[in-house]
Amino acid sequence: MGSSNGRAETGTDPDLSARGVRLAGYVPLREYAVIGDGRTAALVARDGAIDWLGLPDLDSPAVFGAVLDAVRGGRFALAPSVPYRAERRYVPGTNVLETTFVTAGGTVRVTDALTLHDDTTLTPMRELLRRVDGLSGSVPLAWSVQPRIGYGIRPTRLARRDGFPVATAGRDALAVCAWEAGEPVCDGDSVRGRFELVGGRRALLAMPFAHQEPLVLPTRSEGEARLDATRTAWQSWAHDRLYTGRWHQAVMRSLLVLKLLVYAPSGAVAAAVTTSLPEEIGGERNWDYRFSWVRDSAFTLAAFLRLGCPAEAHAYFWWLMHASQLTHPALNVLYRLDGSHRTPEKTLPWEGYRGSGPVRVGNAAVGQVQLDTYGELMQTAWLYAQAMGGLDADVARRLAELADLVCAAWQQPDAGIWEVRSAPRHFTQSKMMCWVALDRASDLAERGLIPDRHLPRWHSARDAITAFIDTRCFSPRRNSYVRAADGDDLDAAVLLGHLYGYGGDHHRMRATITTLARQLGHGPYVDRYSGEDGLAGGEGAFLACSFWLAEALARTGHLPQAIELMDDLIDLANDVGLYSEEIDPATGDFLGNLPQGLSHLALISAACAITAASRDATR
Repeated sequence: MGSSNGRAETGTDPDLSARGVRLAGYVPLREYAVIGDGRTAALVARDGAIDWLGLPDLDSPAVFGAVLDAVRGGRFALAPSVPYRAERRYVPGTNVLETTFVTAGGTVRVTDALTLHDDTTLTPMRELLRRVDGLSGSVPLAWSVQPRIGYGIRPTRLARRDGFPVATAGRDALAVCAWEAGEPVCDGDSVRGRFELVGGRRALLAMPFAHQEPLVLPTRSEGEARLDATRTAWQSWAHDRLYTGRWHQAVMRSLLVLKLLVYAPSGAVAAAVTTSLPEEIGGERNWDYRFSWVRDSAFTLAAFLRLGCPAEAHAYFWWLMHASQLTHPALNVLYRLDGSHRTPEKTLPWEGYRGSGPVRVGNAAVGQVQLDTYGELMQTAWLYAQAMGGLDADVARRLAELADLVCAAWQQPDAGIWEVRSAPRHFTQSKMMCWVALDRASDLAERGLIPDRHLPRWHSARDAITAFIDTRCFSPRRNSYVRAADGDDLDAAVLLGHLYGYGGDHHRMRATITTLARQLGHGPYVDRYSGEDGLAGGEGAFLACSFWLAEALARTGHLPQAIELMDDLIDLANDVGLYSEEIDPATGDFLGNLPQGLSHLALISAACAITAASRDATR
């Protein structure tokens, strides 16, 4: 799947790459795969280096951060010490990664996983396992672990415990355990090893981690068993999922990415694994996406419900209700994975990916007013009520109060879905989503699922929003709904108005889809918007917008165009089926944080819509 053939082929030999080929220490973002355990996740480069890993949780400080600073960030490198060709894949139906290194003298396979644990036995809090199998011949390999606990800000001490190197900083500790992978050598602030593996032999590297609890050192047999059990657990979960339409492989990989982004202790779904990967090389548009955005909630719940994930849907909805209760009746733009709402933004003393600073942790957008979130949350509750047949009484009361708030708030300007850092404006998509909030609240009230005492007020405000949008947010010259009231710029986000059933002028909405495809689209790429946003520089094409356009085309009877666009978008994935936030149309390079949940959610939504439209067309 994807346009890449899954191989690294550089260097003087056309079949074997020179080892360690990086540009100033960095690989293209397309070169990364992701592994995870439902609590944290790691980026694994095609050359075998783990360049990003937050511990103990996804939104915790990084232990490996070389993707954001090749010198100071730290990594876990593992590769042949001679030229090689690298091929990789996920074990089918899993988030377990296999990388096969082919050298002139032999072939080895590295299997990487963050293990899933059986809570009935004593296991490490978090555990990274790297198994190396000799497939043929003989291959010399080298590895090094450069731990940078707490972003490397806290002093880290290396010592030995029961013969294994252990790094400690404050209340955090990690060990490096090696079996048939050479004798670990502590070298300054890193642990290194070398070994040669022949066909039929197997080596294992384990990195258990502990936070505010004893560090559990695994035995080799325990590690091997957990790795096998992790593969089986992922395959069992994937086997029970429901999707039989077009682009099956891409949809299932996207669902596995979504599952990997679920923070198991709470049910929250993170927007991405990483922070501060740039939307433009050398630019300042670098944001922390390791939180859960209300913006993504309706797509998330719909994906879980459509694809047979009721447990995940239930857990996610109740996490959202818990998190939003803390700020009720107002909504935060985003929440931490544990449901709290403080995400102060600060910068790290790192250079950023390929020199693209600043490196930010935390996200100041949490304090913005984004009115679209009310529509997203109400749409999510509406979907949940339909699937479950009802709502909890307290949730029903809060939803009614939310609708009351929208009646009072919809007329104010806001920062919009794209979290611009310029002055607030009357963004069209924000108004459309306020309409959605009141429309869904009205439907829930009319079915007796939430209190209806203010239903006439909701109807009145919904009609007023329609009048505002159709008189101030449509440009006859553009023949399109525009980005903001009384303006002329365009915004792909208004496609969401159509996807969520905004009840304005349907002819205008169809014309808008055509205009956006022509003006913001170029090939399979779609820009987010035109006009300024309070930030310097530019950005790539936003992948979710392309999938929204494909879905909108299918929903408006342009099925052949939708299928053609979708085929092109599927080919934009990297070799293991992952998408970042954006792509540079000139080069095809990934930009922004990855894997990006919204890109994969939009893929799932578009694939389901196009499949449904195709079935309807053949009836």
